[in-house]
Amino acid sequence: MAVRCRLLDAASEAAWDDFVLSRPEGTFFHRAAWRHVITGAFRHPSCYLLAEQDGAITGVLPLVHVKTRLFGNGLVSLPFCVYGGPLAADRETEAALEHEAAQLMQSSGARFCEFRFLRPAGCGWPESPALYETFRKKLAPADEANLQAIPRKQRAVVRKGIANGLRARIGREAGPFFRLYSESVRNLGTPVFPRRYFRLLLDLFADSAEVLTVEDAGQPIAAVLSFVFRNEILPYYAGGGRAARARAGHDFMYWEVMRRAVARGLNLFDFGRSKIGTGAHAFKKNWGFVPEPLHYRHLLAPGARMPENNPLNPKYRMLIAAWKRMPLPLANLLGPRIVRGIG
Repeated sequence: MAVRCRLLDAASEAAWDDFVLSRPEGTFFHRAAWRHVITGAFRHPSCYLLAEQDGAITGVLPLVHVKTRLFGNGLVSLPFCVYGGPLAADRETEAALEHEAAQLMQSSGARFCEFRFLRPAGCGWPESPALYETFRKKLAPADEANLQAIPRKQRAVVRKGIANGLRARIGREAGPFFRLYSESVRNLGTPVFPRRYFRLLLDLFADSAEVLTVEDAGQPIAAVLSFVFRNEILPYYAGGGRAARARAGHDFMYWEVMRRAVARGLNLFDFGRSKIGTGAHAFKKNWGFVPEPLHYRHLLAPGARMPENNPLNPKYRMLIAAWKRMPLPLANLLGPRIVRGIG
């Protein structure tokens, strides 16, 4: 029988996730609950496509329609996520999902469709110039081996955080994390996500999302929200204030994520994507991670241009500079209204 594509319904979500887990190239960002997170936090409609053949699932494609005045109109797999794209058991299914996405793009009036592949894929759509690289590394089963694998200068900063008597604890509270995170992204000139986004992540991924908070003499100075998927730990959103920089809090924080991941039997550390040429990119390389290019592909409507919604775009330079000087309460009020279109 031919491959048939349909929209995901609630009754099929468990089967969707089972398929994701069955595929080696499946990622945490292919999980079905993301559609509820993104719709609930940003009000973007989802178009999650399920491909079936002979009564069995042969592919999935998480798509979200992001349409704002500031940042354009597109279908993305997956906004606010580093990986995505069609996940298929065979090329026939992958082609069917690509075709269905192209039809949805036309019927919805979207100007582009973006697939965020972790690795090269068989998709025939044009690949965009490399803007992001990801950082993934296997972990050794012993803490000392992982510490020695960190380059000398960075290892010394980690040891400084340990010597400073910093402590880390695991929890699921969004509030303390948000205070540290919002200050950090404001200082970078980036609009903050809404609080409800982090509450939804912790609620809907209760089996795999957690917050590690670093404390100095009992006071929180840095925090990171991480995801667990298969054998991987993904520290995804992090923040900290001036005290974290002075006390090596960020460095201690990521070491604690790594150390605790090994203790629970995980053996892959996914540091996430960073834009080439940024401070975050350099920071991750300093930890001894080797960057891997991400393979993002786009289908453009006639006359449409490739989206350039990133802080390296010169047209955002003045806005970023102004945002860094904005009072934090005002940045937290305005940020969620802007960031929903960046994806």
